[in-house]
Amino acid sequence: MAEVEAPATAVEAPAAAVATTTPEVAAPEAGAATEAKGPHKLHRQWTFWYDIQTKTKSGAAWGTSLKKAYTFDTVEEFWSMYDQIFRPSKLSGSADFHLFKAGVEPKWEDPECANGGKWTVPCNRKATFETMWLETLMALIGEQFDETEDICGIVASVRARGDKLALWTRTASNEAVQVNIGKKWKDVIDYNDKITYTFHDDSKRDKPSRGGRYTV
Repeated sequence: MAEVEAPATAVEAPAAAVATTTPEVAAPEAGAATEAKGPHKLHRQWTFWYDIQTKTKSGAAWGTSLKKAYTFDTVEEFWSMYDQIFRPSKLSGSADFHLFKAGVEPKWEDPECANGGKWTVPCNRKATFETMWLETLMALIGEQFDETEDICGIVASVRARGDKLALWTRTASNEAVQVNIGKKWKDVIDYNDKITYTFHDDSKRDKPSRGGRYTV
């Protein structure tokens, strides 16, 4: 099942969908022999989004540049879209890539996100940033988190002042669940520094708390 609206700026639109036949979420090895098999279904559908930042008109609502790109539910579709489009190295200027569960929009106002928050990881090395993004994508679609039902999605933000990843979750008030998710995420991306969790409600304030609510 696929829903497509490819980005028209700052990234290259795919010339064709190229399916890779791998029975797992892990990337296929170069030159490995594969048998012709049917699509490998994921546990649920996921949607890629993109947001190419440009100067907006005065009074324009936030999210007007946010676009839905592709909804998928197979391993092959994931690798096709990731290889061709959804790599942070393909972004220029200020832009965001998002991977969220199908039906959930990467907005504070979405019912699944309204009472949630996010874990944030900064990164100033492009190669490391792209690796952490990919490892997180594979962990999400591979259902590697015990608290997967509380996860909304992941955002990769490319900025001149420094890139960052943000893992969005549903129930910010449940500290135990959020701490478990944060610890697992650090293991997934092999990150040793402390990370903080911020409530979306705090982020909406004119002067949000910079310390975060939880730390792991």
